[in-house]
Amino acid sequence: MSLNLCLQFVMGFIFCFIQKFCMKSPHLAFKNPKMRVRSLALKLLAFHLTNEDGADMKRPFIDAKVLSRVTNLFIVKKPIDLNLDDRREIIIKVETVEKVYEIFTSDDIDFVLRKSAAEQLAVIMQDIKMHAVVKKLCLIDKIIEYLNKCVCQDGEVMECIIQPSLTLFRKVLCADPVLRVSLSQRPSLLTLLFRVSLIFHEDCAIVTEVGALFCLLLFDEVSRMDIWSVKPSSKSSSPSLFSLPLSVIRRYHLPVHVRGHHAVSPNSIVLPLSADCLALKPVSDMLRVAWNLSWHHGIDNLLNQMNSETKIQEFLGTLKLSVEDSLTLKITHTASGLQDCLHSIVRAAAHREVRAAVTRMSFYLLNDRLSLKSGSGPCGVTLKSLAWHTALNRFLQVLPACTEDEKLLIDVIHFLNKLMKERRENSSVELLNWILDLLLRHGPNPLLDLLVPTESQAREEEDDIRTAVRQQLQKELIALFNTLLLGFTAITDRKCLELLRVFHTQLALRLLQCLRVTDAPHFYGLPSLERTLRGMAHLTAAPGWSAHSPLTKPLDICAKYLSGLLEVITSFYVERGGNAMSFMGKGVTKSTVLCLLHLSHEMMTEAWSSDWMSLWFLPLGSPNEEHVSSQQGLAWLIPLWVDRDPEVRFTSLGLGSALTTLEAGCVALANSCQNISGGLWGTVVNILLDQSECSMVRREAAFILQNLLVIPMPTEIIKDYTWQGPCVHDEDSGMSLVGKPALQALLYHCHFYEHLNQMLQHCFLGRYTFDLNCSAFDGTSEGSDLNGSDDSFKFWRAPSILSTHDQDPSSLSTSETMVTPSAGSTEFQPLVPAATLVSEASHDPFVVPGQHETTSPRPPHDSSFSALLPKQRVLVTPPLLSAMCSLLDNLLAIAPRDTANALRQAHLIELLCGITDPALIEKCVQELRTPLPSLSPVEHTLAQLSFLLEYLSSVSSLLQSCLLVDPDLVIQEELLKPLLTNTVRVLTICTKDVLDTELVSAFRRTWTHLFNLLAALLRKAGGVSLPYITVAMTRHWAVVTDMFCKCVGLSATCPTLYTASLQFLSIFLTEEAKRCLQDKDKTNICHSPTVASLIDKTEENQNSLERLNEVILQCYEGKSSKDPLKRVAARALMSLLAVSRRAQRHALKADLIDNCIEQMKHIHAQLNLDSLRPGKAALKKKEDGFIKELSTAMQLLRNCLYQNEECKEAALEAHLVPVLHSLWPWLLMDDSLMQIALQLLCVYTANYPNGCSSLCWSSYGQYPVQPACRGAASSSLMLCIMKLASQMPLENSAVQQTVFMFLSNLALSHDCKGVIQKSNFLQNFLSLTLPKGGNKHLSNLTVLWLKLLLNISFGEDGQQMILRLEGCLDLLTEMSKYKHKSSPYIPLLIFHNICFGPANKPKILANEKVITVLAACLESENQNAQRIGAAALWALSHNYQKAKATLKNPSIKRRVDEAYSLAKKTFSDSEESSLNAYYLRCLENLVQLLSSS
Repeated sequence: MSLNLCLQFVMGFIFCFIQKFCMKSPHLAFKNPKMRVRSLALKLLAFHLTNEDGADMKRPFIDAKVLSRVTNLFIVKKPIDLNLDDRREIIIKVETVEKVYEIFTSDDIDFVLRKSAAEQLAVIMQDIKMHAVVKKLCLIDKIIEYLNKCVCQDGEVMECIIQPSLTLFRKVLCADPVLRVSLSQRPSLLTLLFRVSLIFHEDCAIVTEVGALFCLLLFDEVSRMDIWSVKPSSKSSSPSLFSLPLSVIRRYHLPVHVRGHHAVSPNSIVLPLSADCLALKPVSDMLRVAWNLSWHHGIDNLLNQMNSETKIQEFLGTLKLSVEDSLTLKITHTASGLQDCLHSIVRAAAHREVRAAVTRMSFYLLNDRLSLKSGSGPCGVTLKSLAWHTALNRFLQVLPACTEDEKLLIDVIHFLNKLMKERRENSSVELLNWILDLLLRHGPNPLLDLLVPTESQAREEEDDIRTAVRQQLQKELIALFNTLLLGFTAITDRKCLELLRVFHTQLALRLLQCLRVTDAPHFYGLPSLERTLRGMAHLTAAPGWSAHSPLTKPLDICAKYLSGLLEVITSFYVERGGNAMSFMGKGVTKSTVLCLLHLSHEMMTEAWSSDWMSLWFLPLGSPNEEHVSSQQGLAWLIPLWVDRDPEVRFTSLGLGSALTTLEAGCVALANSCQNISGGLWGTVVNILLDQSECSMVRREAAFILQNLLVIPMPTEIIKDYTWQGPCVHDEDSGMSLVGKPALQALLYHCHFYEHLNQMLQHCFLGRYTFDLNCSAFDGTSEGSDLNGSDDSFKFWRAPSILSTHDQDPSSLSTSETMVTPSAGSTEFQPLVPAATLVSEASHDPFVVPGQHETTSPRPPHDSSFSALLPKQRVLVTPPLLSAMCSLLDNLLAIAPRDTANALRQAHLIELLCGITDPALIEKCVQELRTPLPSLSPVEHTLAQLSFLLEYLSSVSSLLQSCLLVDPDLVIQEELLKPLLTNTVRVLTICTKDVLDTELVSAFRRTWTHLFNLLAALLRKAGGVSLPYITVAMTRHWAVVTDMFCKCVGLSATCPTLYTASLQFLSIFLTEEAKRCLQDKDKTNICHSPTVASLIDKTEENQNSLERLNEVILQCYEGKSSKDPLKRVAARALMSLLAVSRRAQRHALKADLIDNCIEQMKHIHAQLNLDSLRPGKAALKKKEDGFIKELSTAMQLLRNCLYQNEECKEAALEAHLVPVLHSLWPWLLMDDSLMQIALQLLCVYTANYPNGCSSLCWSSYGQYPVQPACRGAASSSLMLCIMKLASQMPLENSAVQQTVFMFLSNLALSHDCKGVIQKSNFLQNFLSLTLPKGGNKHLSNLTVLWLKLLLNISFGEDGQQMILRLEGCLDLLTEMSKYKHKSSPYIPLLIFHNICFGPANKPKILANEKVITVLAACLESENQNAQRIGAAALWALSHNYQKAKATLKNPSIKRRVDEAYSLAKKTFSDSEESSLNAYYLRCLENLVQLLSSS
């Protein structure tokens, strides 16, 4: 017991010491003058800060941006002086100090006063005698409390008092060694101070104060050396001054001025040098070597002197190097040693000398590897400059004639293999070229020829030694080829790549011969066969390995490979009952199945059709059966699916997944499962839902199901139909289902969605799952949560128990295709009972062939899902869930409603989205940026990150399908908000320092899917999703803008991401603009920040926006008109210009307006030129291209001019109107083009009189309109517009409406009204027909004319134009009796405007109909009509006596009085609005005018 306590005490002491050292050492290293040391220390500190308790609640957030700015944090220019005063007399009273302290620590006083009090205390604390006062008041504890508050998320309020608080802290700490000892034992204080320095990294004063505190705390132990190493002073009352050893002051860059002591440590013991030591041999040897190295100024000169013929004795003989010394120097010097090795190889007279030299060269490579320098070490550098290729060439170009030659060749090949492994990271093109030239040389090719033994070698009976040597030679050759295949995948040199491809095919042919020799039916050399198959696995993994033979077709090579591999798999597995009884041939089976998987992909790539599928078939049943030739199939593949090795199961299912990508493969695999209860569908579903199976195996089963769902399946039984899909038969009721109904029944019976729910709840996102405690078999672990952060393996996989019945293994029973429960278990039933599913390819869908006499187990009565779950589960990984998402995606395509309902009932969408963890992705990226020795290998982090990104992509694709089928699955508030937050967070992850190209590609694929998801959300549920997307985007808008810039810059390397990002940006800005227009007239709406407001109103985003504008403009202008990416950039640019004034200004500076108008001129010239050429078909196609370009240019101009007068002036100077006038004949030919041109003119002329006037100018001269068959020329564009409007009603109502909208803009211009008056255009209004019969609504054309007349009536000249139209007032009076939904009172408004003109009043009074209509308005039920009528009558009677007399008509006066009295009663003061007040005022004035005499 006592020993146990002692051990616990010692271990606890060691743990505390290590913990304190681990916290102090990075802070010490952060004061080192060397930049490299500080960078490493910063990485360690970042690791501690990110893993600190409550790190997510503290400031600042630790990321690469923060860390990049603080490498030189404590390298200050003005160090602090630590000297304090020790006055004899106390100047300041104690009561004063206490009052100042109370002000400093009071929470009720403003921070400005508290800061002033802290600064006063800092001055007072310069006197050491005053320290005792504040120590009693617990000043240090209070300061630490303030520092803790400051680093909290809401700690900005404390920032103003931090600097004086740190000064107080430093002065008290400097004079109190006891306090320093106490605080230096608190690692949390060091972390707290470092966080403070990071927050105030730009404040030199605070950083210097924190650095001084670090010096006092970190160097406290060595600062007391002068106390415990020297006799204490007799003056005990004098304070202990802080000082450091001189070695510390010299080693570190200190931010303080400090005294130094002990240039030499008092603990060092200097022994006198004994004369006898020099006589010792080790000492004399070292002295002799050191003397010679110094005398010759380095080892290079010394070796040159040793190798020279003239030897000069310049010193004593005792200092002369011995033979051993010279040999040691030559060998230890890498360059000299390697050169000596090469000379030995060239001068060698026997095999032994060459082998010894090559072995020495291998040791030099080993030294490089042990020094962690690999290819950049001394050996690697030296070999690049030596001609070692020539020395070794002669041994690689001839066939070995004897055993000694073979041994020598083994050593040479072994050295080359090592050399290539060392050069794997820094691949050398010269080395690869040399090896490939050697392997592909014409004539005898020993390295490839030695792979395949000759017939004479195979026949002769060799001794054991020669056999072992030849096997070793084959082993080294295959190892060399494997290294060559794996190590140089990143080569980009075109010659190397071409040679490498040719080598692939040549090696494939030799390995095939090797397989034939070793594969003889009467003998299997397992080691040789396994090596051959492993080499074939490496070879076949390279795409296109069979396509570079001048004599043999790729598919022929693949067919030969397939034949040999199938012979191996049947001989070693199928015909021997698998590896259920023995592990012999386990490696052979694994490599063979992997080769078959690679081969399937190669054949799919090289074959033009799916005829090659029949090559994969093998005879079924026993070889003695007569009907073997009629039965062909893939039954040999099924036993591999239940192999005991999970890698074999995974690879064989992957092979099934590859073959089922073709319809022929699906049919063949289904036919091969006829004798298995449940058929192909039941077997694969069993594997997928087996919760004791590993995730990678289940993932491939999901892929097979996904492929099976691609082929269209019927909803009922159809004879002679190739693909029936699953078949379900109920023997009790006799019912059978085929195709989609059977699929739904299968999924329901298997509790597919409930199993998926359980899978999602047991998903594991960690990296390692091993736990040394091995407590998985406890009953309490069943309900454990596997999503915890403790990366422990809670569940150990129970071994599958396979049936061992004595039967033909080529025909499996149901028990062999399913993982059965352990003995005695009654809680797990087969997922698919044998009587439930039948073969989907059976000719008789009602009965399974060969199963008539079998008594099938029936499902239990209690078929609840809980009874189906095993107690022991294997963790579910993100790759498996990615496959499940793809499977659900296909199920949504086949059965949309049923799948959507199932997803809703099982809450799968919520669970799938809940697994997404952006924080984990950010953590992995941070680990890749700053890899630490304590963390896992980089490869593991890359794999975890790739899996997480793949899962995100799959979930995004599934959510897009859900939006198409049933948007309600996604647009739930509790789901949408975190989903969009996480999505934007993943999009804004910085991958700047991620160097792995595959991982960067994975990030780009994921971002593409996420952008597509956001775009789909806006398209299908914009009203619901837009606010959440806006909030998420505005929260990180600066980073989001940088992300957009990055994506746009990838137009050449990643066009999919470029397209997805810009499409989302375009849709997002468009939807947001629509929402703003909808909310414009609404009141009491809480307006959250919009992206448009961030773009235009915040200065901090100006640089990012300008960069975004610039890159989009560059993409638009830098790409060809035929490039579809240019249209994507154009759409995004249109949306940006429509919402952002800054974007418009940037476009103006970039000459976008001038460029667009120049492009329009160019298109006009091309159209005119091409119209003169023959060939209508080619002309039409070319015209379509020009019209698209013209449409894009005009839309860009339209959005650029929108509400921007500066841009409109630029368009005016660039002659926009004459260019459009010249294009007018072409615009008349295309309604969509005319619509865009009219929209451009509407925007151009809105609130811009100069633009309106420009339409009245003649276009002849610089831009003459050339007459053509498309229409006669006109003098101005406005006349063309009026001619278009005055024609018969156009078929395209949108064009008609836009024409009149444009004319309404022009009607506000004085110049344009003059053109209208001269052209008699308004006469067309009089020809309009009124509705007849029971129709009480005006036509759309009539309403457009009325709106035009309304705009004309706003000016007196326009009013005169209306009055000059004979019969116009009467027609307007008749029109006022009809209604229109959008504008019911336009005729009344026209009368209202005319009544305000003094010259118009007589004509109005002369028309009784108008007066009657205006008077009748007072009795209208509509308040707008009442206001219009009252205002018109008041304007008519104002300052016009004749009107008063006319309006005193009793009928009119009565209506006025009644309207006035009713208005006074109706509108009380509380309800009175501006319009109602105006209405009352009009009536009041009318009453007064009509009552006066």
